Amino acid sequence: MEIEIIAVGGYEEVGRNMTAVRCGKEIVIFDMGLRLDQLMLHEDAEVDTMHSLDLIQIKAIPDDTVLQSVPGSVKAIVCSHGHLDHIGAIPKLAHRYKAPIIATPYATELIRQQIKGERKFRVENALVPLRAGQRHTISQHLVLEFVHTQHSIIDTVTPVLHTPHGAIVYACDFKFDQTPVIGAPPDFARFRKLGREGVLAVIVESPYIQHTGRCPSERIAGGLVRDVITSLEDDKHAIIVSAFSSHISRVKVIADCAAAIGRKPVLLGRSMEKYGVTAEQMKFVSFPKTTSVFGNRRVIDRMMRRMMKDGKEQFLPIVTGHQGEPGAMLTRLAHGDTPYQLAKGDKVLFSAKVIPNPMNHANRARIEQLLSAAGARIFPDLHVSGHAYREDHYDFMQMLQPQHIVPAHGNLTMASAYARFASQLGYTLNNGVHPMMNGQRLKIH
Repeated sequence: MEIEIIAVGGYEEVGRNMTAVRCGKEIVIFDMGLRLDQLMLHEDAEVDTMHSLDLIQIKAIPDDTVLQSVPGSVKAIVCSHGHLDHIGAIPKLAHRYKAPIIATPYATELIRQQIKGERKFRVENALVPLRAGQRHTISQHLVLEFVHTQHSIIDTVTPVLHTPHGAIVYACDFKFDQTPVIGAPPDFARFRKLGREGVLAVIVESPYIQHTGRCPSERIAGGLVRDVITSLEDDKHAIIVSAFSSHISRVKVIADCAAAIGRKPVLLGRSMEKYGVTAEQMKFVSFPKTTSVFGNRRVIDRMMRRMMKDGKEQFLPIVTGHQGEPGAMLTRLAHGDTPYQLAKGDKVLFSAKVIPNPMNHANRARIEQLLSAAGARIFPDLHVSGHAYREDHYDFMQMLQPQHIVPAHGNLTMASAYARFASQLGYTLNNGVHPMMNGQRLKIH
């Protein structure tokens, strides 16, 4: 059986992830993601109503037309977790393939909500939830397994495709968190066993390969957040925290800290509502009883007027906008575009780092400038990454002992850095380690 890896998207950028694996005449697709910064370049883009070809043209979703020349048929679309750079293009592309969408339960529910909001295409693919530790038979020759791991969103797995010639491990995204806030540590025992059984190839994320050492645990970030918030227990000014809405572990820590100092946590914004409410309804998390969530803009403004009237010291808003995204809650606050007015001495905590691209850096700098002009005190970098660092990758490769390594989920600089790293492990360029570009195909058996 001939086995081929097709780099569809995410091999020249961070985002719009999509990889296809062809085994004979059967194809399995891993992820269908958005590239969010490209959408920010086109502020007037109405994604729900746009055609996939238009989104491909502006490089916001993967260019899957490369698959038209690949012999065979797609048997499954597999998603490793619920971040938009991995599932955000499903409403635009999945309908082209007569294949089920297989994802973890949390990601499946997020995908279901996305499909429901799609206004251009009818996506009728079957949704198949698969839990970590479970297997799904795709065909006579292919079996999918989900191995539990950790990342900056709950219910993340490392998909493993078992073929007659060995396993293909799709490791985008992961971190080796031994002491996570929610859930168990990664299933290291299973990864080691996979290595003994035989791994033909690992398709692996590369964004943080140049960061030395190990990625700190999420509990470290929790400690940073807790240290700042609890030190402000007697402060009568506003405390506002901005974090990734999908980072449920972080949002829970922030909410718990707010309750601990007698403030009511208030999650503001549509994405905060989507991720938080879904996680709590599915019993992945339990927020303090005093927590409230508001997604509708009119209702948000009403709640903001209440916070101003009752006293900002009674509440702790948790908001989006740490990247300075247009229309996000913190952006609106900084511009004075809400009933909630900032004053001298108010605190703004950033529990997220800037995603590294020029637009995000510029937007974030502008937001901080506006916040400072309003008299706010800024507490940056209360954060740890959700991605593996260099030594995590070293341990991962020692566990898996793959025949082939394909760096993914990164630009060409990151892929080149991964190739240099792999060469130190004994892999040779274009023999054992294979940096690829979007649209390229690689036969590994």
